Amino acid sequence: MRIGLTFNVRSAREPGRPDDFVERLAGSGPFRARDDIDEEFDSPETIEAIAEAIASLGHEVELLGYGEALLRRLLDGPRPDLVWNFAEGHGSARSREARVPAVLEMLDVPYTGSDPLTLAVTLDKDCAKRLVGAAGVATPRWAVYEGDWPPVRALVASLPRPVFVKPCYEGSSKGILGSSLIEDLATLEHSLAELHEAYQQPILVEEFIDGDELTVGVIGNRSPEVLGIMRVLPRDKSQAPFVYSLDMKRDWQRRVRYECPAKLKPADTEAVRAAALACWRALGCRDITRIDFRLRDGVPYFLETNPLPGLSPLSGDLVILSRQVGIEYRDLIARILQATCERLSLTPDAPVVA
Repeated sequence: MRIGLTFNVRSAREPGRPDDFVERLAGSGPFRARDDIDEEFDSPETIEAIAEAIASLGHEVELLGYGEALLRRLLDGPRPDLVWNFAEGHGSARSREARVPAVLEMLDVPYTGSDPLTLAVTLDKDCAKRLVGAAGVATPRWAVYEGDWPPVRALVASLPRPVFVKPCYEGSSKGILGSSLIEDLATLEHSLAELHEAYQQPILVEEFIDGDELTVGVIGNRSPEVLGIMRVLPRDKSQAPFVYSLDMKRDWQRRVRYECPAKLKPADTEAVRAAALACWRALGCRDITRIDFRLRDGVPYFLETNPLPGLSPLSGDLVILSRQVGIEYRDLIARILQATCERLSLTPDAPVVA
């Protein structure tokens, strides 16, 4: 098959390299100085790794990119047999991840992953929580701040302390720091105003679930498979409560460790598996996704879903999870491709199994 890759690229940053991100924020307000604008975007190394894995399976690969260049390439043709979509989209609009799939559907070009509706509702954390809550999955209590404090003050005040704050329409832990965990209303009001100004979007104020940080990989379609449940643990056990923040992720090799399969009670493992599959169905996910939970007292609380999970061969959570259950990078790419081809009833001219 001729497979095209859509993507947003950022400047190369050595995965896992600690930087002065937190230090540069100190003294200027926790969210005022941003360097995470392109955090969702992929490094050239990740794009190359995906292309090489697909090519190693016997397919012809073309880098399509994003935006006007992508549109011109698709309109001028010839069009690829399939598009491997992992373009996040520019800006802060809640439907930015849906743009490329919408264009591909309009042009009748098949693609990997979830459709425009799922990509839009999962990026909007408020919307995603409403849908999984309606499906019976537990989610932390929350409120949405839209730039005006009085309308949400009473609701926020009713939430248990501490609360957790994060942008509504972001991924890759953008806007999530250790300082996102807040105890008092005065600090909360100030932080919400700064976060709203910095990210130009609504801000989620959420009950903090003090429990195990878990991420679940799910692959497939009609009968989706849980690839594994991974627990994220701090190396410094004195850090309590633990927040899997952006600064943690940027320095993951020194500051966190990953346990997969997660050492949970059998009943807890089954509860997390069932919750992940319920979220998958409620949100309409396809082919591949990664779903985050906090587990407290045997109850998995849904945090968010990432249907465009990071695929960095070194630092992607889904890649780390897969590797720990015996699925190497090339095989993971092959499995995603196979799930897509089965869903679309495509018969490729090369095998899609590793």
